[in-house]
Amino acid sequence: MSKHNKYEYVEITDFAAEGKCIFKSEDGVIFVEGNVAPGDIVDLEVVKTKKKLKEAIVTKVHSKSSMRTDPYCLHHGVCGGCKWQHIGYEHQLRFKRQQVVDHFERIGKIKDVEINQIIAAPATEYYRNKLEFTFSNWRWLTKDQMDSGQQFTKHALGFHVPKRFDKIFTVDHCHLQSDPSNTIRNSLHHFGELHGIPYYDVRFNVGTLRNVVIRTANSGDVMVIVQFGEQNDEAIEKVMEYLHKTHKEITSLNYIVNLKGNDSYQDQDVIHYAGETTIRETMEDLTFLVGPKSFYQTNSAQAYTLFNVTREFAGLTGNESVYDLYTGTGTIANFVARRAKKVVGVEYVEAAVEDARINSQINRITNTSFFAGDMRRIMNEDFLRKHGRPDVIITDPPRAGMDQPVVETILKAGPDRIVYVSCNTATQARDLALMSDDYEVTKVQPVDMFPNTHHVENIALLVRRG
Repeated sequence: MSKHNKYEYVEITDFAAEGKCIFKSEDGVIFVEGNVAPGDIVDLEVVKTKKKLKEAIVTKVHSKSSMRTDPYCLHHGVCGGCKWQHIGYEHQLRFKRQQVVDHFERIGKIKDVEINQIIAAPATEYYRNKLEFTFSNWRWLTKDQMDSGQQFTKHALGFHVPKRFDKIFTVDHCHLQSDPSNTIRNSLHHFGELHGIPYYDVRFNVGTLRNVVIRTANSGDVMVIVQFGEQNDEAIEKVMEYLHKTHKEITSLNYIVNLKGNDSYQDQDVIHYAGETTIRETMEDLTFLVGPKSFYQTNSAQAYTLFNVTREFAGLTGNESVYDLYTGTGTIANFVARRAKKVVGVEYVEAAVEDARINSQINRITNTSFFAGDMRRIMNEDFLRKHGRPDVIITDPPRAGMDQPVVETILKAGPDRIVYVSCNTATQARDLALMSDDYEVTKVQPVDMFPNTHHVENIALLVRRG
């Protein structure tokens, strides 16, 4: 029943977008966020109303859904990283596939193609190869911590509390990245507090220790990038020398002095301190060098699955000219190159293109070429005449998808097949609709890259009509 903005003994109906759940009430659909699952019997309180949209929180759980399982992480409920730990993995997979179906039917108007069962991840814990942790002198304490009577320091090294830019909770153990990630982070936190090195204050943009990025490759290489918020040479040397001497497992040690108001460092100088300048990821017989600013799929094991399906969908026989759009550091381009006549990679970021060329060189791949620039401008008629019209286009855009001018550029190139890899099936479905007059979607394969989250990667094969 409901009374004003409160609902008692109601059943959570289903999953919704962005990891939320829904309750279908007589007042319409209400979105529910937090530790909740379809089948839960709960009390709700509406906390936000915007036009016809209502959002609620759970105030009491009367009975729990059969979809639930016990979360394994002590930070579950505080951390926003693995919100679905309390949902059985088989149910996560079912919803992720349904999300693809819904987006394709509702946004893309695509109803006549079979969407394959999602490919499950081989590991649901310790699957990420990169994490970024933030230092803060505004530590977030949970209610249990505050009620315990225990004294806590004001310093934190961990993740942002959801919807709080200025609050960080200290991570004791993260189940997303394998060791030595937890060991290095906790050691650095202890060192910073022990030596009184100022932690960053995001409100006033002051403080020395700002954040740390840890990358762990499947080759066993480990990269650490410490970001400092001020040019405190004595403290920087003390921190970097400590990491260098104490953690021999670090194979690439780097730092950045970032005086900007945000943590992004693609426009900052990376200072190499010790070890190698890159780490190595391996895939089949290929080696990919990953630098501090390089993009690489954060789930190495599932990246191989993703690229395998992409290559299969491309249907390469060795005679095809392939264009790889949004090529990044050329991972897909180099992965498919030995089964193609040639591969042309196009990417916005010049530094990524340089990495792509190096990755071709170290793997002795000679049939690739890479170009930096705006796809809408670079892929003009002169470019197509010079490099040949593609038989296959592989495109793996960011979450925003491809805007209409890029779609029009692809249509003008007129490949026989398009393999569209996406981390956002809503924008993917939108783009597929823009191409529907010229191309038919014939295969769809979801891949779970991020267990215990609502995110899903998806690959679609488009074949030119007629």
